[in-house]
Amino acid sequence: WEKSCWLSSLRLEQEESIMGISRDSKHKRRLTGGKQPLFRMKRKFELGRQPAMTKIGPKLVRPVRVRGGNIKIRGLRLETGNYSWGSETVTRKTRILGVVYNASNNELVRTNTLVKGCIVQIDATPFKAWHLQHYGIELGKKKVGDDEAESAKRSKHVLAKVAGRAKNHTLDKTLEEEFLSGRLYARVSSRPGQSGRCDGYVLEGKELEFYKRALQKKKKSGK
Repeated sequence: WEKSCWLSSLRLEQEESIMGISRDSKHKRRLTGGKQPLFRMKRKFELGRQPAMTKIGPKLVRPVRVRGGNIKIRGLRLETGNYSWGSETVTRKTRILGVVYNASNNELVRTNTLVKGCIVQIDATPFKAWHLQHYGIELGKKKVGDDEAESAKRSKHVLAKVAGRAKNHTLDKTLEEEFLSGRLYARVSSRPGQSGRCDGYVLEGKELEFYKRALQKKKKSGK
């Protein structure tokens, strides 16, 4: 009887290894370290799929039919996304330049793989253009020049409105330094392998300082 039980458990383990990726927890050990008894086979609703491993490049997405007849969009290559500047409540579509940090795996940074939660660098140009239009101040300029050409195109009413906005407006110093380089740090909040989009938000304040420290630490350690 013991031998037959051992053979049946061995057969189940072999079938599990053949069947592929599973998202169940029946095959895992308990918190105490004990093995859980195999009381049933795998189920269709527990299946898993290969990771998308979304790269940076010209847009390439594929529809995947999933449970319930629903469709997921598998992003294989993406190069743009909608990024939100939280403190200014503005969102712009911009280009993704590269992955710079991933808390889970450095290999995903080396291969420029886009996943939820990774830190990327994005093009600052759309946000610069919006800031100039809204506040009349051009970000990323080392020398502050006069904007006579810009002022000539606007009426006195519009100029007064823009000046009123800029009067009490302050910008985070750390973020202002990022605009000088023309690149902003942002965090991906969408799931490229599930929705086929790579959207997120611009890092600022304490969060930006935290990730800049993490990048400096990583650079010093040589990883």
